[in-house]
Amino acid sequence: MDDIAKIIVEEQGKTFADAKGDVFRGLEVVEHSCSMGTLLMGETLENVSRDVDTYSYRQPLGVCAGITPFNFPAMIPLWMFPMAIACGNTYILKPSERVPGASMFIANLAQEAGVPPGVLNIIHGSRDAVNFICDAPDIRAISFVGGDAAGRHIHERGTRNGKRVQSNMAAKNHATIMPDADRDRTVDALVGAAFGASGQRCMALSAAIFVGDAKEWTNDIVAKAKNLKLGQGMQTCDVGPLISPQSKEKVEKLIQSALDEGAEVPLDGRKAVVQGFEKGNFVGPTVITNVKPHMKVYTEEIFGPVLICLNVETLDDAIELINKNPYGNGTAIFTNLGAAARKYQYNIDVGQVGVNVPIPVPLPFFSFTGSRNSFLGSTHFYGKMGVDFFTQTKTITSNWKIGSMSAGVQTSMPLLGQK
Repeated sequence: MDDIAKIIVEEQGKTFADAKGDVFRGLEVVEHSCSMGTLLMGETLENVSRDVDTYSYRQPLGVCAGITPFNFPAMIPLWMFPMAIACGNTYILKPSERVPGASMFIANLAQEAGVPPGVLNIIHGSRDAVNFICDAPDIRAISFVGGDAAGRHIHERGTRNGKRVQSNMAAKNHATIMPDADRDRTVDALVGAAFGASGQRCMALSAAIFVGDAKEWTNDIVAKAKNLKLGQGMQTCDVGPLISPQSKEKVEKLIQSALDEGAEVPLDGRKAVVQGFEKGNFVGPTVITNVKPHMKVYTEEIFGPVLICLNVETLDDAIELINKNPYGNGTAIFTNLGAAARKYQYNIDVGQVGVNVPIPVPLPFFSFTGSRNSFLGSTHFYGKMGVDFFTQTKTITSNWKIGSMSAGVQTSMPLLGQK
């Protein structure tokens, strides 16, 4: 784990502790894949009509492929190929060209563990490699995690070529904070979920909606965020750099757009400098208040260490605001009121909901269930849905009648079970 995590720190920039978490969450899916024999079982029913039995098998698709993002170099590949292989398929993995090292290391470990040659294959590249996967006739299914433009392209091109595609894309995840929520625990959760991994995760809580007065809440968040330390990932630090100069420039422009549109920035991380890494892609934790839904900083995914804060009068207002947002990846409510939590989880149109849980990514015996514009496809990652994605069902109806007397030629629709 440490060896893989060090590669992730070097290539991606996240902190060493976060990189080990990246590997660990992937290993949970590996363990689930190794124990999912019961999920691969078919079904049977004896004597659906006299002497007629029906049963079904789950069978492999054949060749499957995965296209993974830069932000989780270990976890996302491990979402994909272990389940595909356990279901009997071979796999082609295309890691992000920015962070290929972890996938290569893991593939070598798989080979050492006994995965036969040709079962797990890795290709490198960018758009040409993606289009090859979308077009290759032998590839039956494609898994993708990443940005909107790539995800829509892969889903359209892959499905046009008759492939199954599951595409996890962008997000705008909201936290709803009720006035009764535990102050210290909620502030800690918001700061960790907004600024961890430098905000470069699709489940980051990047928008906080405060029901009622937000002033004291935001003051506490700013104070807590100021104590987070920036640094190179192998140093003792809380927040690492962004993936590229282009990402840094985009985040800084969105912060400026918020100021230009009338928001306030009580904590601005744009001038952050880390000694010894003065040219690094660092943006410090940033808190933006007085944000309105029409502002660019709200309508676009930031993918950086930025928390935007909005105010509403009631819980109903918060639910309405979130449901109007086009994305449905994740959300969380912080409250001590069971009735408020129950109302929220029932009425919110988001695929993954946390109740006092800031990043509600389910364990792998469930499935990752982002929805609306955050997901294209019909079957989600890992869990039972993952097995559905990587297998096809074959149903057999057999007739073993005793004796050789023929019932004669029948040209109408068979009516099994009539007699």
